[in-house]
Amino acid sequence: MSATHSIPKVRAATDMKGLLIHGAGPAMPGMFAGALRSATNASAALPSETVVELVVQGPGVAMLATGSEVAEAIADVLDRGVRILACENSMRSAGVELHQLLPGVGHVPAAVAHLARRQWEGWAYIRM
Repeated sequence: MSATHSIPKVRAATDMKGLLIHGAGPAMPGMFAGALRSATNASAALPSETVVELVVQGPGVAMLATGSEVAEAIADVLDRGVRILACENSMRSAGVELHQLLPGVGHVPAAVAHLARRQWEGWAYIRM
């Protein structure tokens, strides 16, 4: 796994459009791997300037922490330019601390608010 990722800065995206993939659900590697594949496939198929974000909410945020069995897959997706963001509210519920997030994984205070803002900005939305 690459340790060269920097945590992405989440900002208002009024100057860009993107694809917002919402991963909500249990901490199950198989389900999470499907969301990672969808994000990778979308990133490869859409125009290069399209930003793809995978926002993870619910118990699945545990998949974004150190020791995750999908850590290598997450690093590969990050290397392809996909942003992966953890919901801080879900992290608290799951007992995941910010310092435990895998390198390159960002975070937002509340996934639900982030999802709403991105949609108001014109982003496409897909729930996994």
